Amino acid sequence: MKQLVAFDLDGTLAESKQPLGDPMGEALADLLDVAHVAVISGGDWPQFDKQVASRLPVRADRSKLWLMPTTGTKLYTFKDGSWSPVYAELFDDATKAKILEAFDASLEATGFVPEQTWGERIEDRGSQITFSALGQQAPIDAKEHWDPRFEKRKVIQADLKQRLPGLSINMGGATSIDITREGVDKAYGLKKLRDASGIALDAMIFIGDAIFPGGNDYPAKELGLDTVRVRDPQETLAVIAGIVACLK
Repeated sequence: MKQLVAFDLDGTLAESKQPLGDPMGEALADLLDVAHVAVISGGDWPQFDKQVASRLPVRADRSKLWLMPTTGTKLYTFKDGSWSPVYAELFDDATKAKILEAFDASLEATGFVPEQTWGERIEDRGSQITFSALGQQAPIDAKEHWDPRFEKRKVIQADLKQRLPGLSINMGGATSIDITREGVDKAYGLKKLRDASGIALDAMIFIGDAIFPGGNDYPAKELGLDTVRVRDPQETLAVIAGIVACLK
């Protein structure tokens, strides 16, 4: 019997950087009635607050919700009426500078420079540096059409791996590449969740849209968790309904 259901965020629970829709908020509230729920993704806490924490209905049992920004290098839980950090593992300044230099060199070498961008393309999230090809504020339609089959980012990812040995480099969202410390990926975050929650890995299931080699959800599968790959949030809703029915 599964005790915890873990989710990716963008492309799984919500469209890229968009708040949960009302049906998804209600579905997660239903799921929290029968299981613990975790959300692990590359965004930082302000994005999690905007997309998830502030979008749940009042009835949702937040005490069973584990929010894991920046690929699980941060963990937030709900206690005494508010969200608070349990831990945060941050890059040092020298490593940040090395990553930013590598991004500049890689983008020049691979030639993937879009005609138009919206906002900053590289974001320092403390424990993770994230590259968004079209910028942090790009509209969903533009992002969905830029690299739908991950072909462009695979080229950039391969180049970055040559420039940044010893760091984890994974694709996420619609246009993003996430860089974390060596060994830090969603498998790492899920093991941290196991330790914090006391719930065994074999009592968890992971749901995401990027469960394929090179995708930032794939480490969950490599870890040995039961996984479900979904196309979009609409399919996720159907999966959640099935899990709730099974666990009731």
